[in-house]
Amino acid sequence: MEFLDLQLVHALKTDGRAPLRRIASVLGVSDQMVARRYARLRETAGLRVVGRLNPRPVGQTVWALRLQCVPSAALGLARALARREDTRWVKLAAGGTEVVCHLAVRGERERDALLMGRIPASRAVTSVTAHRLLRLFKGGPTGWDGIASVLTPEQRDALAPAYPPPDARAQPVRLTDLDHLLLTALARDGRTTHAALAAEARCHESTVRRRIAHLRGAGALFFVLDIDERSLGGPSATALWLSVRPARLAAAGAELARHPEVAYAAATTGRTNLLATVLCRDDEQLYDYLAERIGALPGVDTVETAPIVRTLKRTGSVARDHDPADGAPRR
Repeated sequence: MEFLDLQLVHALKTDGRAPLRRIASVLGVSDQMVARRYARLRETAGLRVVGRLNPRPVGQTVWALRLQCVPSAALGLARALARREDTRWVKLAAGGTEVVCHLAVRGERERDALLMGRIPASRAVTSVTAHRLLRLFKGGPTGWDGIASVLTPEQRDALAPAYPPPDARAQPVRLTDLDHLLLTALARDGRTTHAALAAEARCHESTVRRRIAHLRGAGALFFVLDIDERSLGGPSATALWLSVRPARLAAAGAELARHPEVAYAAATTGRTNLLATVLCRDDEQLYDYLAERIGALPGVDTVETAPIVRTLKRTGSVARDHDPADGAPRR
């Protein structure tokens, strides 16, 4: 990936709704150049901006599920989970015998219907472990930049949105019918114009602008960049499940969030209480990271690792590219 492409990726990570004209001005290139690069990255790397709800302010809880599966059935189960509207991430791990997914639900009924009904009833599932996410240390708008961290501090400041980053402890937000319509559209394409959103919602463009600004300002809506990390240099993802002594949990989570290899880190319920996803270019780097960085974390008693062999859904979007091995959609 060329340097200008990396700059564009980093710019969209900074603010996914920043106009391409403003990005071009900050990068010192023409509007047409940025537009062409943006279109090419959408085609070749699956790049798109996604509007995401911060679950806590809107009354949702997020669960991380580990499903041990019969090897021959794991991929089919993962695909079925990826098609569900309430799943955010669905990954195949541990050599294809484990499905890891994030599930956002509202209330006990939605939770129980899946965790106590549909999943345990599947013959493909041999065991289920459910972890409720308690505190996000890294993820969403503070996710991994990797080699795409190429903007200068001045460029980042020029593109940074004028809204606070989502806070898990933000005040509750009551969503309107218009909000639901806008959120559905922004989940498809976070860069949909205000004019197009207004036409779909059959309201004034100024109303759409106010509602989106309100949701972002309240910490209920943020925008993430969906891109195949392999296009950023081929890093391999590994899920880490850590058991940390409670008195050291906050310190360990905060330290993880500072590691450049970490794309996601959260405190959870369960036998392991700290979940992370790390991106390393090869097994040697992963070994060094586990031995030197994880080994130095405060209060860590045990670590489980699960290499991710396939991502079927990311940021709420079913993978779209193609796996020549079996003809299945993959990203």
